[in-house]
Amino acid sequence: MKQFLILTFFIINFSSKACQCPLTALNMEECNKYDIIFKGKILSVKDCGDKFGEALFEVEELYKGVVAKEFIVLFECNVECAMKFNPGEEWVIYSNYKQVDKAIMGWCSRSRKYFRNEKEDFYTVNYGNDYYDEVKFLREKLGNHRPLANQPNMEANRNQLPDKTQFVVILICSLAAIILFYWLFNKFFR
Repeated sequence: MKQFLILTFFIINFSSKACQCPLTALNMEECNKYDIIFKGKILSVKDCGDKFGEALFEVEELYKGVVAKEFIVLFECNVECAMKFNPGEEWVIYSNYKQVDKAIMGWCSRSRKYFRNEKEDFYTVNYGNDYYDEVKFLREKLGNHRPLANQPNMEANRNQLPDKTQFVVILICSLAAIILFYWLFNKFFR
């Protein structure tokens, strides 16, 4: 019976702390932990692939970092306490760069959703300040920066094969370079 009680205690103890994050205060030290901080509205959400889902945000106010007006934030899906994103929601996002044009947000970041009904805002209890106080703090301490203009994603064009004309030109230039190298090598090293 004693072993059963101990086992039950450990199971309840570990399962109840699975979604707890350390309490953080809103200050500059906490803001310095993140590469990117912005307020934005979700335009679209892609379902989880292998490990991460994607939320495309329209950045309304940029407080820290360099991001485009439309910016992708990756979020973990396969964790018990994953945050849920829906198009049209407004969020303050605290995240770090994953790639040049994407950020990753951990579920223990200070990111928070805007609630129209203040009574539903559970972040106020966790963080000790409401949404408006947080946005005011970020505006005063970090300032409001201009996001980059949206540019087409050039990653898609990186691995394109050359067309026939480009291939012939590259082949001729390569052969000319090999012949020139062979001639120079024979002239100076014989």
